[in-house]
Amino acid sequence: MLCLYHTFGCKLNFAETSTIAEMLEERGIMRCDDNEIPDIILVNTCSVTGEADKKCRQAIRSFHRRYPDAGIVVTGCYAQLKADEAASLPGVVIVAGTDRKNSIPEYIDRWIADNNAQCLITPLQQMKAFNPSCSRGDRTRYFLKVQDGCDYWCTYCTIPRARGRSRSASVEEIVGQARTAAARGGKEIVITGVNIGDFGKGTDRSFIDLCRALDEVEGIERYRISSIEPNLLTDEIIDFVAQSKRFMPHFHIPLQCGSDEVLRLMRRHYDTALFRHKIERIREVMPHAFIGVDLIVGARGETEAEFERSYAFVESLPISRLHVFPYSERPDTRALEIPHVVSQEDKHRRAARMIALSDAKLSAFTRQFIGTARKVLLEHSADGQPMGGFTDNYIRVSVEAPEHLDNHIVEVMLAEECAGSESVKGCLMPCYNINGGTGL
Repeated sequence: MLCLYHTFGCKLNFAETSTIAEMLEERGIMRCDDNEIPDIILVNTCSVTGEADKKCRQAIRSFHRRYPDAGIVVTGCYAQLKADEAASLPGVVIVAGTDRKNSIPEYIDRWIADNNAQCLITPLQQMKAFNPSCSRGDRTRYFLKVQDGCDYWCTYCTIPRARGRSRSASVEEIVGQARTAAARGGKEIVITGVNIGDFGKGTDRSFIDLCRALDEVEGIERYRISSIEPNLLTDEIIDFVAQSKRFMPHFHIPLQCGSDEVLRLMRRHYDTALFRHKIERIREVMPHAFIGVDLIVGARGETEAEFERSYAFVESLPISRLHVFPYSERPDTRALEIPHVVSQEDKHRRAARMIALSDAKLSAFTRQFIGTARKVLLEHSADGQPMGGFTDNYIRVSVEAPEHLDNHIVEVMLAEECAGSESVKGCLMPCYNINGGTGL
C-alpha cells in the first residue's frame, strides 16, 4: 500500500508526520511518489487561525477529488478541535487527535481489517502522554520533538486546548533520539515543540540542561532552536549558543505585538523592554545571528495608535525577518471579550506594511554577507534545479553542486541575492571537486 503525506503548520507537525511515516513503513505502507496513486492520504492539520482551518478543508476536498478511492486520515490540531467537521468531509475515514498520532498505524490496520468501512476515532481525551521522536521524512534535516503542549493560555490562542498541558521526556531519552539520528547519518537537528523553553517543567532539569547534553552528541554537527518564548530565552541560553560547538546562531522568537498595551491584552509573559533586551543581547554576543520574529497584526484592542507603536518598535529592532500573521478570531477564546475589533481591510493594510518592513530587514541582513564564505548543509533538490541549503546563520543558498554532496556541510561563497526570491546564489569554494571528493 502507498500513503501520501501532506502537512500544515509548524515544524513540530512535520516532525510528527515523519514519525508516522516511519511507523507505517514498518507495516509495509510506503511513501507515495509523485507519479503514483495513493491508497491512503494522511493530512496533518493546523488550526492556529481560521485561514488554517479553511486551507485544511480545501486540501482534504481536493485530495478526494483527485484520488476518490483513497482513504483520508485527518490528524493534528484541526482534527482535535473540530473532529465532527473533519469527519464530515468527503473521503475521510479516520480522525485522530493530536495525542493519538502514534496510534494512527493501529487505526489504519483496523480500517483495512474492516474492509475500508469508515472508522471515526474521536480525539477527545485528556492529553498526558509524551512520545519523543526524531525523524526527517524526505528531508535532509532531522526534527527532534522534545516537548508538547502549553500552559500559557494567551487570549487569542487555541493551542492549549488542541495540544494539552506542557509535558516533555527526560534529557536522557532525547539524547538517545539524537544519537539514533547521528547513527543514521544525520548532520543537522531542528529542536521542536509547542513551547520548548518549558522543557523539563515539573522536574529538576531545564531546557539549558538539554542543550548542554545535546551539544555533546558526536556526529550531529548542527542544532537549531525552532522557536522559543522571549521570557524563557534566558541570557544563559543565549551565551551558551554563542560559545557552543554545534548550536547555530539562529533564533526564532515570537513577539506578537510591539505594543505593551496589546501584549497585556494578549496575556503574554513579557513586555517590549524584555524583548528588546533579548534581541540586543543576541546581537552583542552573536552579531551575525539570524533572528526571526513572529508578529500578529490587527488583534482585538490594537487601535491605529497601538499599531503605530508596534511598527515603530519592530522597525527599531536589529532583527532579520518577520513572520506576519493577520489576527484571526478563534471560538472559545478570551480575546473575544476584548473591545475594538479591527476591520479586515485594516488587518490587510497593516500586514502589508509589516511584510514590506520584513523584506527590507531580510535584504539588509543578507547583503552584509555577500562576498563572504559560509558553511552550508546541502540538501537534494527537484530534478534539474540547483541544490539548496542554509548557512549556519540561516541564509537560504542556491548552489550548483554534484549530488554526492547531498547532506554534506561545505564552504560556499555567497555571490548575490536571487531576484524575486529569498535565497542567495552561491558557489562552492575551490577545495570541493565538482567530480567527486574534495581538494583538501
